[in-house]
Amino acid sequence: MLKVRKSLDRGYADHGWLKSFHSFSFAGYYDPDHMGWGNLRVINEDRVAPGRGFGTHGHRDMEIISYVLEGNLAHKDSMGNIKGIPPGDVQRMSAGTGVTHSEFNHAEGQTTHFLQIWIEPNVTGVAPSYEQITVPKGSTRGQLKLVAAEQPADGAVQINADAAMYAGLFDGAESASVDIDPSRKAYVHLVRGALSVNGTPLAAGDAALIEGESRITLDSGKDAEVLLFDLV
Repeated sequence: MLKVRKSLDRGYADHGWLKSFHSFSFAGYYDPDHMGWGNLRVINEDRVAPGRGFGTHGHRDMEIISYVLEGNLAHKDSMGNIKGIPPGDVQRMSAGTGVTHSEFNHAEGQTTHFLQIWIEPNVTGVAPSYEQITVPKGSTRGQLKLVAAEQPADGAVQINADAAMYAGLFDGAESASVDIDPSRKAYVHLVRGALSVNGTPLAAGDAALIEGESRITLDSGKDAEVLLFDLV
């Protein structure tokens, strides 16, 4: 089964300094039919105005991944991390027993565009932790690269969740496939461009919610950037 969730069907919030699309129920957006997919709980596509951001706030028992598309996201947390997250980096924060952090756009005259992703952990009460990697240029070209997993490989960040996240870039004849246990779920989020998932076309911001399938094939890309999640 493959169901398409169109970009314009997502929740939307315009706070002036922040414009955000919500793939699943979040904050003031509530849709009982879209509370998450498997253990994937949040994908927010956020655009933060220059000089603005999220003030210090707390999280607990959640795996949080930031994936920056444009600009730079300034991160500061109660663990002592002060980092800038540019495009090409993947940042993971395990909230565990509790952490506070802030996120700001300090880039003058440039909007920071990023995806905020939450995955429910399979273990709670762990010590909070932080990890950030730079995904090598070219490593996602025409292929799906593992960037986050419970059992990481090839430099991926480690998450306390039974899930894996892949990133890829596809154009023209480029294609890639991944095998998945049909008892699990998968979620494909098209960041930009156009792409087909198992023969079903997606446009930028669209997602494919998949279950009961054993293989996922991505092809027919047109300047496509995509994330694929293997979930329970």
